[in-house]
Amino acid sequence: MKKIIFIILLCTFGLLSQKSNAQISLKINIVSQPIWGPEGYDYVEYYYLPEIDVYYNVARHRYIYMSHNQWIVSLQLPPHYRSFDVYHARKVIINEQRPYLRHDHFKQKYAHSNDYSNQRSIRDSNDEKYYKNKHHPKHNNWKIAKKNSHNKGRQNKHSKHKK
Repeated sequence: MKKIIFIILLCTFGLLSQKSNAQISLKINIVSQPIWGPEGYDYVEYYYLPEIDVYYNVARHRYIYMSHNQWIVSLQLPPHYRSFDVYHARKVIINEQRPYLRHDHFKQKYAHSNDYSNQRSIRDSNDEKYYKNKHHPKHNNWKIAKKNSHNKGRQNKHSKHKK
């Protein structure tokens, strides 16, 4: 009987610990975000570009836009917006799956807002967390500094053992 109670308690605590671990997990996709995206977000599912009614899926690196009453998924902006400046455009972060299916809602909500003057792009950010993104202009210097720091730490460790 004691063994059965012990097993039940063990299973209960195991399930509770798994649940608590899942609750504290964080989503971070800084490396996947395009460098034209605004800084300040550790996780983004979609950007909505209200000026041109286009969504950008961060995970898939694809633009999504309406053409002839159907949603098109593409590596590039629609042909008539290829010269559109995504760096200086207003970007709205939408963290939900397939926001384009609620396009009327987002279009109405964000169509008339002009408050994006403080959106600095990841490309122009001096926050080191964005240097991990291989497209950031400071990525290579960050990578070299990180490697040198690692090697220096390794040398210090070896020199301590020699003494």
